[in-house]
Amino acid sequence: MGARSSRNTTQNNRSDGHLLEYFRKSFVRGGGANAGPSIILQGLTATGGVISDYTDGPTVYRAHIFTSSGTFDVTALGNIGDTVEYLVVAGGGGGGSQTPGSGSYELGGGGAGGLRTNLSGHPLAGSTFPVSPGPYGVTVGAGGATSGPGNSAGNTGSPSVFSTITSNGGGGGGGGGPSPTNNGLPGGSGGGAAFGGSAGSGNSPVATTPAQGTNGGNASPSPNTGGGGGGAGGGGTPGATSTGGIGSQVLIAGPPATTQPVGTPGPNPGGGYFAGGGGGSGSGGSTPGGAGGGGAGKPTAGGGNGTEGTYSTGGGGGGGYFPGIGGSGGSGIVVVRYQIGQLTAAAKATGGAISFYGGKTIHTFTSTGTFATEPNWTSATIDYLIIGGGGGGGTGHSGSYGRGGGGAGALRIGTTPVGAHPVSRTITIGAGGAGGPEGAPSGAGNGVSGSSSHYGPGSPNPLPAAGGGGGAGSLTPAGQPGGSSGGSGWPSIGTQNPSPATGSPYPGSPPTASPPTGWGHVGGPATSAGGGGGGGAGGAGTGGGPGYSGGPGGVGFIIPTTFYDPVISSVGFPGPSPGRWIGGGGGGSTYGNPKIGAGGGGGAPQGAPAVGYAGAGWGQDAWPYPDVQPREHGDAKANSGAGGGASANGKAAYLGGSGLVIIAYPS
Repeated sequence: MGARSSRNTTQNNRSDGHLLEYFRKSFVRGGGANAGPSIILQGLTATGGVISDYTDGPTVYRAHIFTSSGTFDVTALGNIGDTVEYLVVAGGGGGGSQTPGSGSYELGGGGAGGLRTNLSGHPLAGSTFPVSPGPYGVTVGAGGATSGPGNSAGNTGSPSVFSTITSNGGGGGGGGGPSPTNNGLPGGSGGGAAFGGSAGSGNSPVATTPAQGTNGGNASPSPNTGGGGGGAGGGGTPGATSTGGIGSQVLIAGPPATTQPVGTPGPNPGGGYFAGGGGGSGSGGSTPGGAGGGGAGKPTAGGGNGTEGTYSTGGGGGGGYFPGIGGSGGSGIVVVRYQIGQLTAAAKATGGAISFYGGKTIHTFTSTGTFATEPNWTSATIDYLIIGGGGGGGTGHSGSYGRGGGGAGALRIGTTPVGAHPVSRTITIGAGGAGGPEGAPSGAGNGVSGSSSHYGPGSPNPLPAAGGGGGAGSLTPAGQPGGSSGGSGWPSIGTQNPSPATGSPYPGSPPTASPPTGWGHVGGPATSAGGGGGGGAGGAGTGGGPGYSGGPGGVGFIIPTTFYDPVISSVGFPGPSPGRWIGGGGGGSTYGNPKIGAGGGGGAPQGAPAVGYAGAGWGQDAWPYPDVQPREHGDAKANSGAGGGASANGKAAYLGGSGLVIIAYPS
């Protein structure tokens, strides 16, 4: 970034509007405390990601949480300091896979994505990181996709980057067959070995100090098991359990004494575990993934697929077992935090990433957690925004047939009573559905529907929002039903998808509240044997388009500024008009026509940046025959509730985006 700028008197004495609102609305009379505290207001100012403001004793921190790529932009320095602390976790590796009829092998779990941090006091802490005004690029790595069916190791995860700090993707777990396919792959943490193979090494291919990961586990002959993938806090284990290596707890995004807004539970209180290895498969029974998002391996009984690593943790995918495929690795995450003030204060509630805007306190949940009121709770109601996980795109065998994009999750917006303190509600973030696997046979390959998101359960007012429907695979006319249904595939020529959308059609201008089923639309039809399936409908915009050139996904929804600060927060994604969008439908795929289905854009022009409007994935183009659609363009974005893009030419289809829950109330 060049030399750091010197700070001037004007900058040191500025009155930052966002910080003033934060303290006035949250820590002075009527906002939680009985008297105004003594406050230092000269912390640095930056934008990007989902904002989490919190206190740790008298110290006030701001954390920027990136679950998808973006920019951390420092706009001004203060007099508290010019250093930031970071957590950079890469995408986890996929578990190993095996083709039916090729023997019987126990397969390796995927290695966790590399984990690097400089959080003070952490055992893996690196050097201090000074900043100066200007942009710092943030890349959040995708998890390694499933590689099967086939005798193959899982795919390696993608790197995550914050400025000059790079974490390596996790290594894939060993697959069926002889060497080298039964070897675990190297990575941030190494993939576990399949039976007869060797484990992948961690802290690779670029070693760091401290090490960003560990080695995968070796296979065991008694009982037969594949090795678990390595984790940030420990290596994968061989033997009867073949568990994935434990991740590492990094308490960077919220108060250490309460549950973190990101990461997973682990052996220590507070959650915030990342980069757990995937479990290997085998005859020893349960094969759990490591704490920090590692997916479970499949026991031998009945065979089957490994569990996916948890999104936004960098967890490795679990190994499959004959005949089965490995789970995909979990996507990575980047968190940057710094001190913005010093005070003594009490908040009104806990849970999620907390920020303040327009006289409201906003709790943004990007992963499952708990919303709990504090003794000074005064609000009678809350405003809520809930969207379910998006459906995965469809795939199928090689041939000239278009597939359907995944539908968006149902979107619910409204106000609900809360009740007097104490109130505790479990917040569930729905997972995005997996795309159809590579090489799915004729008549198969449907995308998996997304999971529902919830405020609740619990009396008196549980509020679910359904997940989106998976897209249709080859020779499967209808997409799956869901909040918005998945797009159709050939041969449903000219026929609107008969699978219903459980959400209600969006009426145009946003009313004060959505209907009880949320907003959603029906996926689009296919148009000819050479055309693509339509994209799934947006959560509140339009239905999916028809598919000859790759059907465009339905338009999503602009998030009201009740639920985020438009200046400093990056919740949501670009859309066809200004604002922050979620809930776009996934694009359909095409064959024999060199175009791709626009995700969530309602017909974005060919050649537009393939990032997916409203967080949605773009459908794949099968012309020329190789997969020309980068993986990160086809997968829907984390916390978008958007649908994944469809694939073409027998390639693996794309993931739906995880859901989102936002709660707001008067400060």
